[in-house]
Amino acid sequence: MAIDSNFEQNREKVGEEDGVAVWGPVEPPEKQGIRGTHVAVDFDICLADGACLEDCPVDVFEWVDTPGHPESERKASPVDEDQCIDCMLCVDVCPVDAIDVDPGRENRI
Repeated sequence: MAIDSNFEQNREKVGEEDGVAVWGPVEPPEKQGIRGTHVAVDFDICLADGACLEDCPVDVFEWVDTPGHPESERKASPVDEDQCIDCMLCVDVCPVDAIDVDPGRENRI
């Protein structure tokens, strides 16, 4: 299942982690929620293959630890999503469709 591109309407913002919005539900370690707004990563389906980190030309992503998560114990967090240039490479290379980029969401011109 792919990330919900309407997560802003379908989920509640439950806080921030490292300056990145967190959208619930979050019940660690199994449920990690979605991280980011403009560049959103569904931590519950991210399998940490690293393609988004390798292909992003502006280094939006960083690894973060998610110990005990059944899919992978680290995730690609969009810590520098304000640097995103909307090239969509991360969306294209994600093998499980865990990433959504929407230029119309929060903090974009």
